[in-house]
Amino acid sequence: MIRRIVLIGSGNVAESLAQAIAACEEVELQQLYARNPQRGAEVAAMVGCPHTADPAELNREADLYLISVSDRAVEEVAHTLPIPPSAIVAHTAGSVSLDALKPYPHRAICYPFQGFSVGRKADFSRIPLFLEGTEEDDMHRLEQFARLLSSQVYEADSARRKKIHLAGVIANNFVNQLYATATDLLAESGLGYEVLKPLIEETTMKALDASHPARVQTGPAKRGDRATQQGHLALLEGKGQLQQIYELLSQLIWETSKKI
Repeated sequence: MIRRIVLIGSGNVAESLAQAIAACEEVELQQLYARNPQRGAEVAAMVGCPHTADPAELNREADLYLISVSDRAVEEVAHTLPIPPSAIVAHTAGSVSLDALKPYPHRAICYPFQGFSVGRKADFSRIPLFLEGTEEDDMHRLEQFARLLSSQVYEADSARRKKIHLAGVIANNFVNQLYATATDLLAESGLGYEVLKPLIEETTMKALDASHPARVQTGPAKRGDRATQQGHLALLEGKGQLQQIYELLSQLIWETSKKI
C-alpha cells in the first residue's frame, strides 16, 4: 500500500491536499516540496511536515510523489526532480495527460473535482477523485490511497477527464463570474452583494435537491417571455459581451426547457 507521500506544490490544491493527507492516520506526509520557499513553508507549517525548495533535498523514500502545481508547470516540475523510478508519480491536473509524466514507469493521475481557494479547508471526504494510471497494480494502490481521502473515487481516462474538467469550469468558474457580473449590475443601482446572497443560496439549494438542475429552472427565458427579455437587453445596451451572453444563455435555457 501507499504509506509515504511527498507532496509537490504549494498552491490552492496543494494546500487542501496537504491538510487532507496529514489528517489521514494510515499514511504519512513525509515532505512538501515547493519552488516558492515562503509559500511552501506556510503550507508545511499548517500540517507540521518538513519542507524544501531544493531539488537536491527531495525525500527519495516515498511511495507516492503527488505533483499539485499549475497545469502548465506539471511537465517541467516532473522532469526537474530526482524522483526514484520505483515510486508512483501522479499529478492532480484535470486537463493534463499522463504523457506529461514520461518517462516515469509508474505514472498516474489523481484529479480532485473541486474548486479550491487559499484559506478554505475542503472536506475531501465529499470530493470526487478521478484516477488514471499506466499499470494495474499502481491503480490498485492509488485507489486504496484515494479511498482513504474520499468516499467518491472513479477511473477516468484523459478523454473523460477533459469533459469532467470542462463541466467543472462551466459550473464553477463561469457561474462565479456571473455572480460577479450581477453584483456589478446591482452596484449601478447603489446596492451591494448582500442583496444577491439569498437568491444565490436558494438557487443553489434547489439545484442540489433536484434530480436535474433543468427541472428547477425559472425566469423569463424558460417562460418564453420575450417582452421582459427585450427590456433586459435594452438595459445592457453598450455592454456588448454581456448583451451577447444574455441572448445566448436565454436561448439555451429556452431550448433546454422545451425538452423537459
